[in-house]
Amino acid sequence: MRFKGLDLNLLVALDALMSERNLTAAARSIKLSQPAMSAAVARLRTYFRDELFTMRGRELVPTPRAEALAGPIREALLHIQLSIISQDVFNPGKLDRRFRILLSDFTTIVFFRKVVDRVARQAPAVTFELLPLADETDELLRRGEVDFLILPELFMSSAHPKATLFEERLVCVGCHTNKRLPRRLTFDRYMSMGHVAVKFGRLRRPSIEEWFLLEHGLTRRIEVVVQSFSMIPPVLLDTGRIATMPSRLVEHFEQTMPLQIVELPRSLPAFAEAVQWPALHNNDPASIWMREILLEEASRMAPCLRPNKELRPEIS
Repeated sequence: MRFKGLDLNLLVALDALMSERNLTAAARSIKLSQPAMSAAVARLRTYFRDELFTMRGRELVPTPRAEALAGPIREALLHIQLSIISQDVFNPGKLDRRFRILLSDFTTIVFFRKVVDRVARQAPAVTFELLPLADETDELLRRGEVDFLILPELFMSSAHPKATLFEERLVCVGCHTNKRLPRRLTFDRYMSMGHVAVKFGRLRRPSIEEWFLLEHGLTRRIEVVVQSFSMIPPVLLDTGRIATMPSRLVEHFEQTMPLQIVELPRSLPAFAEAVQWPALHNNDPASIWMREILLEEASRMAPCLRPNKELRPEIS
């Protein structure tokens, strides 16, 4: 079908190319042969009078023109899908969809694996692609390239809808043989000891405790930086280093590793893990169904067992 000289099927091809950034994968995702996809790229270049993509190895790198087209095209296609095509009564048992979700390993271990188990029972054809936290989450949500983002609520923008999942708090952790880690940890000792810390993405964004300390002009002695929370406990073993981790995750690793947990000397604030989704998906029945599962599973989580202190205004 043509609209003002443009074959609208080409918009589907361009959307797939922007999502996959690979010609073969894009062709496969919309069930085209590779020659047919190559022909579509040539026609797109002719119509828009722009190269749209350059090659970097096997990766397609979009031009500024392609980047500008990506959002409006994705929004238009999603609107057609949700408002015109998807008129049948929603049945999760018949749903065949892959949900792309950005989240940390912490959330995966203590929460999301339960979601995967439940969905496998209710909707066997549903699959997940769990992605590491990225630097441009707002842009990925705007384009609808991911279905959900799960991280501390205070890091989320107001550009997309969101909902709180569960409360979490932070504790200090070290190896069981760490004799430098006292049962009652003073703030000066905490700040002076060698730390293992997590940083996320290409921009090496700090985790929540580092963000909070930096907001108050405080700097720890970080000796080792790792890519995920799960890498912290092995790095702590048989050392005098400490780390600050979510309490539920420490309790998970405590079952198999010789760790000791100490209350933070001045309690960092508890924080809320939340889920955020593209505004484009707000009325998508499949997205609504998945949100309900996320919220229900979050409501079933056991509370943090270890005692918590209220935030003191001493950190300034």
